[in-house]
Amino acid sequence: MTTTEKPLYLQGHLAPVPDEIEAFDLPVEGLLPPELTGRYLRNGPNPLPGQDPGHWFAGHGMLHGVRLREGRAEWYRNRWVRTAALEGKPFLTPDGRFDRTAVHANTHIVEHAGRLLALVENGFPYEVDRELGTLGPRDFDGRLTTAMTAHPKTDPVTGDLHCFGYGALPPFLTYHRVSAAGELVTSAEIAVPGPTMMHDFAVTDRHAIFLDLPMTFSPRPGLPYGWDDSYGARLGIMPLDRPGEVRWVEVDPCYVFHVGNAWSVDGDTVTLDVARYSPADIRSIWDSIGPHPAAEASAAGVARLHRWTVTGAGTVVETPLSDFDLEFPTLDDRLVGRPNRVLYAVSDDRGILKYTDGSERVHDLGPDVVAGEAVFVPAADATGEDEGWLLSITTTRDGRASELLVLDATDLSTTARVTLPRGVPAGFHGSWNADAAGDESTGEGRP
Repeated sequence: MTTTEKPLYLQGHLAPVPDEIEAFDLPVEGLLPPELTGRYLRNGPNPLPGQDPGHWFAGHGMLHGVRLREGRAEWYRNRWVRTAALEGKPFLTPDGRFDRTAVHANTHIVEHAGRLLALVENGFPYEVDRELGTLGPRDFDGRLTTAMTAHPKTDPVTGDLHCFGYGALPPFLTYHRVSAAGELVTSAEIAVPGPTMMHDFAVTDRHAIFLDLPMTFSPRPGLPYGWDDSYGARLGIMPLDRPGEVRWVEVDPCYVFHVGNAWSVDGDTVTLDVARYSPADIRSIWDSIGPHPAAEASAAGVARLHRWTVTGAGTVVETPLSDFDLEFPTLDDRLVGRPNRVLYAVSDDRGILKYTDGSERVHDLGPDVVAGEAVFVPAADATGEDEGWLLSITTTRDGRASELLVLDATDLSTTARVTLPRGVPAGFHGSWNADAAGDESTGEGRP
């Protein structure tokens, strides 16, 4: 297969790496803030050498980690998440059931109740240790019987982890709540007309908000989901104190991979900010990251920041907030489910974006560098919403070189650049995991 015959997800900044490596004492340009002491971890798809998974979303999960400590970049390492799928176990059991351990765990990594969980939306979480070694699948002591979203939301006040699972077979949608202590305490089925690809959702301090949008399941090349004009589009508003009771409101047909944030006003009106694709744009991008050779893939569609305001009476107002193309919206996690002024995002042709109350600021990376999701880390003494740093792995479009970029979140100026020992394929989502108090570990895994 020639370069032009390969799908886009096997080329350039998306091309998988063939092995696991580690490196120590990484070069740093600029000054790393000493309080950035912990690990930046990021997940993404990376098929084994010679494999073509048929879609960008379907590669085996690979974690990339950078250990920062008191102004130094101590190590980089990458590790496949050693799932049953990586070992060749089939998705279906002999009796035809879906094995939720035989998944790719390739989408996100979050910490909850002292555990690092590698996530994907069609199976169980996989726990990993701080050196990125795989500890195994986790089903919350048998209480989790559906898939778990790759986009759980942690309530910053209660510490509860709100999540959901969707599937191609009933139950099509199930809400879950995990306590701050790590116990799955609530599961409630939610009735929807059929199997849709529900990648993300939102919470407020009082609600969970589900996005029942027209990307539906049916056998197709690549991933078995695609646009369905006949399905309709709606939002489901569920009071957190009445799990399973959902009020549905219709919206214009569209698709949303990622939510920025949501909040409620006076307990009735709900506001939701999303990266919204029009029907034409989602068809285009889905085609571009699918199994088609690069020469046949259409130009990728783009998402733009939109706001839905849903009143208690069921009225929906949809407002475009920005003309910028963007994805991977993030914010200060201490404001999840509460009103926020600032969102960060990335743009394929602009770099890293900051959206504040109707105005935008851009950190331009130039045409030859692509930014990954920008994770916000608040400063210890922050008094403002944007006082802290953004961490993002950037990669050259040819896939040959990468950096961990650290920006001042107030003005998007460069604080530091950490040179990584290899090109890191563009991936999905990550998190900053600060050291716990009293953690004196350094250079784990150094020979």
